[in-house]
Amino acid sequence: QVQLVESGGGFVQAGDSLTLTCTASGSISNGYSMAWFRQTPGKEREFVGAVSWIGGAVHYGDTREGRFTISRDNAKNTLSLQINKLKIEDTGVYYCTTPKDPWSPSSPSSHWRLSTYFYWGQGTQVTVSS
Repeated sequence: QVQLVESGGGFVQAGDSLTLTCTASGSISNGYSMAWFRQTPGKEREFVGAVSWIGGAVHYGDTREGRFTISRDNAKNTLSLQINKLKIEDTGVYYCTTPKDPWSPSSPSSHWRLSTYFYWGQGTQVTVSS
């Protein structure tokens, strides 16, 4: 069992920066990939980025636009997402997630897939105003 708790969301203005943090507990280890997804109004949950168990490689989704930075602190079991130059369309719920088992996925390209993941946090709301 892995427990994930996101924090750091809130109300911000367009152009600001924000850092979200996911704290993992339970049977988590460096062998788990960890990822961020987000769900914006009217859209399906989309991949933001992940830190892979494969050498700690970082993968980003199409949402990045050079504004998102993901990092992981294995000693603290945390995953962070820094978002710069926030836009109104960044408004949504941001989720932290991991696969069910370590050493997964075996293919780097699978980090984009929603089906890769099993454990989810409750999400943290980010609201960007003009």
